[in-house]
Amino acid sequence: MESIQASLKRWMKDKQSFQDVYQQMRADIMSDPDIQQLLKDHPQLDHQAVDRQLIKLYEYQSQNKDCDNCPKGGCSNNILPGYKPRIEVDGTNIHLTYEKCKYTILREEQQKRSSLIKSLYMPKEILHASIAEIHGEDPARHPAIVAIYQMLDKADKALPNKGLYFHGPFGVGKTYFLGAIANELADRKIASMLIYMPEFVREIKSSIKDDSISKKIDQFKKIPALMIDDIGSESLSAWFRDEVLGSILQYRMMEGLPTFFSSNYSLDQLEKHLSMTARGDIEQLKAGRIIERIKQVSDPIEVNGESQR
Repeated sequence: MESIQASLKRWMKDKQSFQDVYQQMRADIMSDPDIQQLLKDHPQLDHQAVDRQLIKLYEYQSQNKDCDNCPKGGCSNNILPGYKPRIEVDGTNIHLTYEKCKYTILREEQQKRSSLIKSLYMPKEILHASIAEIHGEDPARHPAIVAIYQMLDKADKALPNKGLYFHGPFGVGKTYFLGAIANELADRKIASMLIYMPEFVREIKSSIKDDSISKKIDQFKKIPALMIDDIGSESLSAWFRDEVLGSILQYRMMEGLPTFFSSNYSLDQLEKHLSMTARGDIEQLKAGRIIERIKQVSDPIEVNGESQR
């Protein structure tokens, strides 16, 4: 068993070691420029107040407070990753809080923005389309670009009640226009949904089996900005044309919600296409109703020019 004298000597040595560490830590803290500025701004923080709250000063001094090195792991290594310490003084009391660093704020804004764009079977490059990339020397595309900017000017103030119906040959960038518009609307906090028409038809048909069809159709009805890509690319059953597409367009027309389209058909051509059912019947009147609804929720814009593919 260790003697009392030996234990006392070891205790004194450990205490001295602790004092050395404490004094070194205090010296490091007090030499920090931010701490020196804090004490200069708050002269009421005397030695007693500093010693009483040295652990708070140490926590503040030891963490990253400069957002410029966040991408290299600065704020991510803090006690609260992605947050930087903020110090406040109330009399002789020091309060330490944490606030989001600018990169955390930016990341959250990007996540919110991404959540505003829903997609059903659309390519990734379309989801990342940029309005800045649609400019070009081809004058055949200029009317469509002008129409896009005019629509976006309206969206700066309020959601417009009409979208755009882009029609023209393959490869001129109609689908890309839809993606670019969706991203611009997201910047304005307006949610949108992009759907590829052939897969949309298959999605609805498969939903009949699990009774989720009404819920899915409601999403298409109520999304602030709906975008239907490649409408007319396949034959529709009379049921889908009238009960699904017609129902969606009727709701959006009544609620003043814009719908955007891309198609290889002009509206006249689309009407002929929709009038022919999968069974071979010709239903001109019902097809005409769909076209009238499309006209109520969008303005037709012809897109020509060289292929972008």
